[in-house]
Amino acid sequence: MDFGTFLVQCLNSVQYGLLLFLVASGLTLIFGIMGVINLAHGSFYMLGAYMAFALAPLFGDQFIVMLLAGVVLAAVFGYLLEWAFFSYLYQRDHLQQVLMTYGLILVFEEVRSILVGNDVHGVKAPPWLEGSFALGDLMSYPWYRLFASAACIVLAVALYWIVNRTRLGMMIRAGASNRDMVRGLGIDIRKLYRIVFAAGVALAALAGMIAAPMSSVYPGMGASVLIVCFVVVVIGGIGSITGALVASLLVGFVDTFGKVLFAEVSGMGIYVLMAVVLIWRPEGLMGRKTS
Repeated sequence: MDFGTFLVQCLNSVQYGLLLFLVASGLTLIFGIMGVINLAHGSFYMLGAYMAFALAPLFGDQFIVMLLAGVVLAAVFGYLLEWAFFSYLYQRDHLQQVLMTYGLILVFEEVRSILVGNDVHGVKAPPWLEGSFALGDLMSYPWYRLFASAACIVLAVALYWIVNRTRLGMMIRAGASNRDMVRGLGIDIRKLYRIVFAAGVALAALAGMIAAPMSSVYPGMGASVLIVCFVVVVIGGIGSITGALVASLLVGFVDTFGKVLFAEVSGMGIYVLMAVVLIWRPEGLMGRKTS
């Protein structure tokens, strides 16, 4: 592998890892704070991709505005979904959570089929992000992929600031550590859950919107993302945003270079990584040890 190819694969690894972080950070917030096993989280990623397909003709070249509109719509949808369904799952056992969220996957897929059909769709990148720039004499890299990485970095920094530097973030961290104590301090834990869930849905949908111009928009696209996101959450540590970021980047590099160097067995690379991490640290890279 020459240096140009190595550099391109590194950029692809970072881009994939950061995009995965957006989805996994929402999942780790929901799973770590609310204690709900949400199998429908991948459907929110699919929802974002289909929103990009539906909104792109309406906004034209205003791609950033389209992303903002999609985030607002996804957050409102997540807020209402938590109120209508997930608010009844907190005191239920995990089997009931799995059955409910799996049922939501089937509902989302059927609604998607009714509204937009089962065809594969494409979303064009905005004109100001078309083309690529040179990496050396022979290699080039798309501007849109660089934009996707930069957008994810900005969002990761913003999420870190919110979780670690704001009052809302303080309540989120406290809720992840001891929800009964948070409730005892007079904080409306149900409202906090609703905000966290809406934020998780918005992050997953935003990841889907950003990914849409780089890949096709197709039925069932959330299923594979969901599996990888659970791997990221387990590797990083349940409830840890920093752990989700580190784990996402690790998974991005392992998956991308695995497909390049060991194509025949690349599918098992991230699971081998997860097994190694769990043997070394059963609670995950940034997870808290439980007695």
